[in-house]
Amino acid sequence: MEPPLMEEPVYQVPARFRFTENLHIVFWLIKDISWAMLWQPLGMVMIIPTLLLAVRITIQTRYIKSELYHNLAILCWICANCTWMTFEFFWPEYDFLRYYTAIPFSFGIGFISYYYFVLLPAAGRHTAEAVEKIDVTP
Repeated sequence: MEPPLMEEPVYQVPARFRFTENLHIVFWLIKDISWAMLWQPLGMVMIIPTLLLAVRITIQTRYIKSELYHNLAILCWICANCTWMTFEFFWPEYDFLRYYTAIPFSFGIGFISYYYFVLLPAAGRHTAEAVEKIDVTP
């Protein structure tokens, strides 16, 4: 395996952000285990810290476009997930309600698609243009 090139940008997560991200995973797992085990009170309570930390992570990374759009997609995923869990806990007889979770899931796909099909190619064009300008000698 070759060592990474020195010119390659490195993304480092500050320790205070990493703690938030790790805690978010713990809350998310507790929420989903509660859903799977049908522990309704704990599952419903865990929606709050899971969503709040997802919002916080999204705000913390808002200046890095790749992180922002991926975290917006994760936020949509969690919203859909929490909605689906709520429908199953409170209205299990109305199974069709879960189809409404396609709305926030679709927004998440929209964020990811916009990043990969619009922003990323545009960034590549700008980088190529900047290199061309540097390489041009009079």
